[in-house]
Amino acid sequence: MARRPEREHTEPAKTNREKIIAAVMALLAEQPIEKIGFGAIAGRASLTLADCRAEFGSVLAVLAAHIKEIDRRVLAGGDADTAQEPPRERLFDVMMRRFEALGPHKAAVRSLTRSAACNPGLAFALNALTVRSMQWMLTAADIGAAGPKGMVRAQGLALLYASVLRTWLDDDDPGLARTMAALDRGLARGAWWSGVLDNLCRFVPSRCCPPGRWSRRPRDAGVDEEPAAA
Repeated sequence: MARRPEREHTEPAKTNREKIIAAVMALLAEQPIEKIGFGAIAGRASLTLADCRAEFGSVLAVLAAHIKEIDRRVLAGGDADTAQEPPRERLFDVMMRRFEALGPHKAAVRSLTRSAACNPGLAFALNALTVRSMQWMLTAADIGAAGPKGMVRAQGLALLYASVLRTWLDDDDPGLARTMAALDRGLARGAWWSGVLDNLCRFVPSRCCPPGRWSRRPRDAGVDEEPAAA
């Protein structure tokens, strides 16, 4: 009996959204973001402008989608063995997974960081996106990221991330030894500042607005904290 030929393994076709994100990252590796328009994106993705407009309203929105996808990959790659580790070790593991996920896009990230250094508006927008991602990274490490204190933590981690990112961009070691060392030093400093923050919060009232005619909130109403990462 003749054997049936084995079916070739084929990857699923990319969606238009995925094609656009891939096109932007490829273009970023070649030129600054200021020179990238949807005409070039559509051409690189082999799509029409109508296809691009149906998915995204701006190049920044494409970057946000890319960052969200990196977040998803990091969150999906969690290791249950690290659950019993100290918070700093858990966060170290999460952040290293992020750098590994960014590996194929290093040239694009380098281009983006150069543009942000000369464009305050872009830097501000990227910081907002990064802070939101860092809330998810903190949550993945089982570190509180909700409320005002969580936002301060997320902003601090975003600044640390940006600092280590500069080391990562020049780290050609497959094991990312320099990146790990920089991240470890940064987290050590961050742990100290987190301790200071925790001590300060002990002296800050849980409600900034005292009850009375200046408060719109009922005195006895319970207030639910916002989710760790919106």
